Amino acid sequence: MQIIQYLINGISIGSVYAIIALGYTMVYGIAKMLNFAHGDVIMVGAYISFCVTNYLGLPAIVSIIAAMAVCTVLGIIIEKLAYKPLRGTSSLAVLITAIGVSYFLQNAAQLIWGTAPKNFTSIVTFKPFSFADGALVITGEVIITIAASVLIMVGLTLFTGKTRMGKAMRAVSEDRDAAQLMGINVNQTISMTFAIGSALAAIAGVLLCSTVPTLQPTTGSMPGIRAFTAAVIGGIGSIPGAMLGGILLGIIETFSKKYISTEFSDAIVFAVLILILLVKPTGLLGKQVQEKV
Repeated sequence: MQIIQYLINGISIGSVYAIIALGYTMVYGIAKMLNFAHGDVIMVGAYISFCVTNYLGLPAIVSIIAAMAVCTVLGIIIEKLAYKPLRGTSSLAVLITAIGVSYFLQNAAQLIWGTAPKNFTSIVTFKPFSFADGALVITGEVIITIAASVLIMVGLTLFTGKTRMGKAMRAVSEDRDAAQLMGINVNQTISMTFAIGSALAAIAGVLLCSTVPTLQPTTGSMPGIRAFTAAVIGGIGSIPGAMLGGILLGIIETFSKKYISTEFSDAIVFAVLILILLVKPTGLLGKQVQEKV
């Protein structure tokens, strides 16, 4: 029964990584860039939710909507100011800019909210479910997190496959120049991608801090790195791959902390990443892309 408990906990934290990884994989799949500031957008979303709930006294659902709205605008601003001028430049320039944006958001959060950790109030109010005389406990946070990740993955899959904007995103991902010749507004499509990814980051931030109720300016750093790892494991650019990678990473992390070592759990996760990439360089569900020379 204890193994089942750890498995459920691993799927829960892995679902948070999956939601974050979906933001990474969408931006990379369409804009062909790695937004390493994505983890700090998570932190901003959690702070907005915290302020709306604790300072304004509004319901949790309002705080989530407010966090999504602020992070959506923030994502669009970051793309317009930091990344759009760098299109066509080297990937190294974009990477350094992303790191700069990440540190800017962290320091801005320190100036606004201070460096002291804050106790985050969970958005889930119903009591945990207990089975087998308490040997197995499923909290409300676990249920909401797993359900949210599944709904988001299904929603994104339908969005990219059925809607006009989703098809435009797929076209830009395949060939940006050809998509532009066909009348697709590439700038608008990329901005929409950042908007969706940042809104997902806000949801992930609220769910993460509901599970681990400590909020500080560096809250999104390590979850962001782990989620990027999950996206690579699953196959960056693949929506189901991000989901699969996130859940696998959460399970590996949980079991390694319990049965091997808490200190070396991150090392174990990255070792698994290396092994997977040695066997399948594109990730578990990634596709091999042939470049024309």
